[in-house]
Amino acid sequence: MSTLNADNLTLAYENATIINGLSLTIANGSITALVGPNGCGKSTLLRGISRLLKPRTGSVMLDSQDIWKLPTKELAKRLGILPQNPVAPEGLTVHELVAQGRYPHQSWLQQWSAYDEQVTNEALQITSMTEFADRPVDTLSGGQRQRAWIAMALAQDSDLLLLDEPTTFLDLAYQLDVLDLLTELNQERGKTIVMVLHDLNHACHYADHLIAMVKGSIVAQGTPSKVVTEQMVRDVFGVNCTIIPDPVTGTPLVVPIGRTKRTHHLHTAPTPLTQPAELTPTEFQSYG
Repeated sequence: MSTLNADNLTLAYENATIINGLSLTIANGSITALVGPNGCGKSTLLRGISRLLKPRTGSVMLDSQDIWKLPTKELAKRLGILPQNPVAPEGLTVHELVAQGRYPHQSWLQQWSAYDEQVTNEALQITSMTEFADRPVDTLSGGQRQRAWIAMALAQDSDLLLLDEPTTFLDLAYQLDVLDLLTELNQERGKTIVMVLHDLNHACHYADHLIAMVKGSIVAQGTPSKVVTEQMVRDVFGVNCTIIPDPVTGTPLVVPIGRTKRTHHLHTAPTPLTQPAELTPTEFQSYG
C-alpha cells in the first residue's frame, strides 16, 4: 500500500502563494477529506500532491520517492487523479474512456491485452456502468459521467485515488451514489482515497480522516469527532452552529445557526366559514 506525504510544501500560481510551508501525511487505507471555505487552498493542495502543480519549495514523496522524479507512467500506476469537471473528447464512449486508464500499463512490447480488457470490464461493472459502455460520455447525466471517470481511475489499478470535488454540481441522490461508491472502493478494494469536499456533513459521514484548512494552512486534522467542533466551524467557516450526533452513523452532524432564526409553530386548522343564519343569500355573497 502506497504512502503519500508532503514536506514543507509551498505552492503558488505566478506571484500568488496559496500554500506556504505545509507538511502532511495521508493515512494509508483510509478516506481523507480536505475541508474548508472557498479559496482556502484545498484544490491547490490536491493538485500539488498529485503532481499537477509543481511546488516552489518542499517535496511530495510517494513511498519515499519524489513524485517529480518518477516516470509519468510509473506514477500513474500508483496514483490516480480525478480533477474538477474533467472533459472527455466529443464522441468518446464510456468503454473507450475507461480503457484510457490502462495506458500506463502499455508499452511497445506490451500492447492491449486480454487482461487489460478484463480490468476495464471489471471497472465498468464495479461502478455500475456496464450498460452504458457503448454510450458517448457527453450524453450521460452528471452522476453517470462521474462514475465513468471514477471507473477510468479504477482501471489504472492504483492504490491511491485523489478526487477534487467529486460531488460538485450533482443532485443529492447522485452525490450520495458517488460517495457510497468511493466508500465501497475503500472498504472492499483497499483503495486509499483523498478528496476535496464542500459539504462538511458529507465529510463527517464518509471520511475517516479530516484535514481542515484556512488560508493555505492546516488548522485541524484527525477523525471527524476530533476535528468537527462548534469552535472549529466558527473559526474555519465563520458560521455559528450546534453539533449533534448523526442519528444514523453517530458521527458529528453540523446544524448551522443563521442570523435569522425561524420558529415553527403548530397551527390548528382554521374554522370553516359558515353562513350566518341572519344573512340573506345576497348578503352572504357580499360577506364571503
